[in-house]
Amino acid sequence: MGRNVQFRSHLPKGSTMAKAYLVGSGVASLSAATFLIREGKFAGADIVILEEQDRDGGSLDAAGSPETGYTMRGGRMFEIHFECTYDLLGSIPSLDDPSKSVTEDTFSFHEDFAWDDHARLVDASGKVLPSRDMGFSERDRLDLIKCSATPEKDLDGKRITDCFSPGFFETNFWWMWCTTFAFEPWHSAIEFRRYLNRFIHLFKTFDSMSGIYRTRFNQYDSIVRPMVKWLTEQGVTIVQETTVTDLGLAEGDALTVESITWTRNGREETVPVAPEDLVMVTNGSMTASSTTGSTDTAPVLDTSDSSGAWHLWEKLAAKRQGLGNPKVFDSSLAESTWESFTVTTKDPTFFRLMEKFSGSEAGKGGLITFKDSNWLLTIVLNHQPHFREQPKDTFVWWGYALFPHREGEHVGKPMRECSGREILREVMGHLPFGEAGDQIVENSIVIPALMPYITSQFLVRSRGDRPQVVPRGSTNLAFIGQYAEVPDDVVFTVEYSVRTAWTAVAGLLKLDQQPPPVYKGRHNPKVLVEALQTLHRH
Repeated sequence: MGRNVQFRSHLPKGSTMAKAYLVGSGVASLSAATFLIREGKFAGADIVILEEQDRDGGSLDAAGSPETGYTMRGGRMFEIHFECTYDLLGSIPSLDDPSKSVTEDTFSFHEDFAWDDHARLVDASGKVLPSRDMGFSERDRLDLIKCSATPEKDLDGKRITDCFSPGFFETNFWWMWCTTFAFEPWHSAIEFRRYLNRFIHLFKTFDSMSGIYRTRFNQYDSIVRPMVKWLTEQGVTIVQETTVTDLGLAEGDALTVESITWTRNGREETVPVAPEDLVMVTNGSMTASSTTGSTDTAPVLDTSDSSGAWHLWEKLAAKRQGLGNPKVFDSSLAESTWESFTVTTKDPTFFRLMEKFSGSEAGKGGLITFKDSNWLLTIVLNHQPHFREQPKDTFVWWGYALFPHREGEHVGKPMRECSGREILREVMGHLPFGEAGDQIVENSIVIPALMPYITSQFLVRSRGDRPQVVPRGSTNLAFIGQYAEVPDDVVFTVEYSVRTAWTAVAGLLKLDQQPPPVYKGRHNPKVLVEALQTLHRH
C-alpha cells in the first residue's frame, strides 16, 4: 500500500477527528479496522495499520506459483458457532461474487464440500483404522469430565499431563484431538479445558469431522484479500515494512498512549497520539521467526531477529503491571515448535491414489493422521483449486507434524533437518502406494515451514499472563489477537482474533453493541447427552 500516512499534525488546524493506529495487519487488526468503521462510525481515512512485514494478513498467509511451488504455513478450521467471525465477514463482499458476503460464500462452500472423513487415523501398516470408538477406559472418561468441570483457577500452571494418566495419550480421541487442534501433552490444561467446553457440540462428529467448516480457498485468498480490498476502499491506510518499537505512556495512574515510535527504511520516527486517539496492539506472534526450506533444503531455525510484536509487548510489560508476561510464551521453543509443508504438483497420481485410499473426494475427506508416525504426521487433500489463481492442471496439498525433533522411521533423521523431498519420502513410507510413491516424490515441489512459536499460545500459563483486551485503567490502549485474554473462548482460531478486535472497539469506545457471547454447548442438555454417548461409543 503505497500511500503516505497522514498524521494529526497534517490535519487542518482545529481538527478534532480521532484517529486509530493498529499495530500489525493480521486478522485481528483487519477486524478491528472493520469494526471501527462499522460500529464506531470512524472514517476509513482516520485508521492507519502499521505492519512490520512486506505483506499483510499476519499468520493467514499463502503465496507462490505452479513454477516455484505454493506455500502456506497453516490452514484454519471453522465451525457453526463462530458468531463473531460470521458477523464480521457478513459485512465483507466476496471477491468472486460481490453480491455475496464472505460468510455466505463460506456457508455455500460447506454445503457443497462438507467434510466426511473416512480415513481419520492410519496405523503403521498403512491401514485405515475405525475411529468411532474413542478408545477410552473408564478412568479416561472420568478424567475428561473432571477436567472440563474444574475451575480455571485450579489449573493455573498445570499441563495436560497433570490431569490424565499415560493411557489417555494413546486413545483414538487423543490422536484425533491433538492433531485437529495442535495440542501436545505438555501444553496448558487451562487451554485444553477451554477447548473441551468450547467444542463439546463437535464431539459426536469428531471422527468424521463433519462439523468443521473451511473457506473456499486458503484463508489469505478467502478472508484477508477481500477484507483488505474493502478496507482500502473505505480509505484505510496500510503501511508495510514499519516496525513499531515503543509506545510512550503518559504519567499518572491511567494507561494512556501519548506517542508511537517506529522504524521504517532505517529511520526511527516518533509521532504524537492525542488522548482521543486509539491504539490497538497485536502483542506477540505465533508465526514470528518462521523459516521456509525448499524441495532440496531444510528450513533453518533462526530466532535471532525475533518479531517486533514480541519485542513491543516485552517493552510495554516492563513499563506497567497488568500488561501480561510475554516470557511465558516466547521462551520455550522446544515446547512450541512444529513444522508444516506444502506440496505442489502437476501429476494427479497422488490425488487419485489418496481419493481411493481415503474413500473421499479431495476437499471432502478432512485430516488424515498417521498415528504411529514418530513425527505424528497429518495431511489433508484440499479442495482444488486451493489458491485463487491456481491453474486447473496444478494440485496443492498440505501437511504438518507435531514432533519435528523426532527421527522419522523412513528417512532416519529429524523432520526439522529434512528437505522437502525427504519429508515427502517419509509421508510415502506411511502409505501403501509402492513404486508410485517414487513417482509422486519425483514430480512434486515441497516447501517446508518451521515455526518456533506456532503453539506458544498453548504453553502453560497462569491468570494474568495474557493482558486483558482493554487493561484496567486504559483510556486509549487495547491488546488484540492470540495473546490477549478473552474468558471462555479458545486461542489458535480466527474467531478468537475477531472477538478480541470487537471487544477492543466496543470497550474503548464504550459502545452498547458488544460481541455476541461465546457459545456454551455444555449448557444444552441435548449436546451434553450426545457428548456422553460419544465418550461411551464403541
